[in-house]
Amino acid sequence: MSIATAQPQSRRSWTAVRTLQRAPAHPLQCTGAGLLAALCIAGCGNRNTAVLPGADPQRGAALIREVGCASCHMIPGIRGARGLVGPPLMHFSRRTYVAGRLPNTPANLIDWIRDPQAIDPATAMPTIGLDEQQARDIAAYLYTLR
Repeated sequence: MSIATAQPQSRRSWTAVRTLQRAPAHPLQCTGAGLLAALCIAGCGNRNTAVLPGADPQRGAALIREVGCASCHMIPGIRGARGLVGPPLMHFSRRTYVAGRLPNTPANLIDWIRDPQAIDPATAMPTIGLDEQQARDIAAYLYTLR
C-alpha cells in the first residue's frame, strides 16, 4: 500500500512515520537546534520598552536637530541626519550597549548624552552642556527607534 492509496487515518500514520524518519538520530541534535533557536529569538525583542517618566520624545527630536547631533549621526526621523562620524542610531532601543561599553539603560544613556567625555575621555562625541531634562528627552526619542 502506498500513501496515495491509503485511507485518511492511515495517511496520517504514514506522515508520522516519514516525520520520524527525518528526525535527528541523536536527541541532542534536536535539543541543541531548539536551544539555539530559543536563544536567537530571546535576543530579538526590544530591549528598552520602558517609558522615561517626564521625558518627551518630540522635544528630544527637536533638541537633536537644534544641537547638531545630525552632523555626526544617521538618525531616523531627523531630516538631514546623515552624519558618518558617530554610529548610526537606527534601532537604538534594540542595542545592548551605549557607546559600545555601557549596558543600554536609560540612566546610562542619559549620563552618556550629558557628559560622554566623563565616561570615555577618548570619545569623539563632545560634551555639549545639556541638562538632565534635555538628555532625558533625547533618550526618550532614541528609545522610540525600534
